[in-house]
Amino acid sequence: MAGHDVMDASATAVDGRSAMNREGGGRGSPLTFTVTAHVEVPFHDVDAMNVCWHGNYLKYFESGRAVLLREIDYDYPAMLASGYVWPVVEAHLKYVRPATYGQRLDVRATLLEFENRLKIGYEIVDSESGERLTKGYTVQLAVDAVTHETQFECPRGLMERLEARLKGRLEARCE
Repeated sequence: MAGHDVMDASATAVDGRSAMNREGGGRGSPLTFTVTAHVEVPFHDVDAMNVCWHGNYLKYFESGRAVLLREIDYDYPAMLASGYVWPVVEAHLKYVRPATYGQRLDVRATLLEFENRLKIGYEIVDSESGERLTKGYTVQLAVDAVTHETQFECPRGLMERLEARLKGRLEARCE
């Protein structure tokens, strides 16, 4: 994230767990994969009322999504190397409370679905109080990088990475 001053690229598993779920279990479920990106609201993201402009929350979602994809070893360069691009085709946000200049935020990103699309859920909370500010989700579809054809099932490269990650998490839980 060179030149991006608002994100700490570390990932933290929620409740000490991070795993995948094809069916979309809730946060804290042993089959849910969740990471946290840390963001501080910069001056250029707020308006004259010191409130974060609504469009910037998607940028914060992207910070969480980038950490999540790196955790499963399928970030954007890996996607392209596997022959696919993954455009966001749907985004939904629910604003609960405004973020303000200098506020430290935790952006939790959870992999909700991956069989025929990537659906990632997000929750933005105040780092100190844990108060929810925003929640939402994005949907991405696999598109062949050469033919530009939409794929209707999970590409093999992503499935292999997810299965390896899940296997590692399950083995760690059994020890």
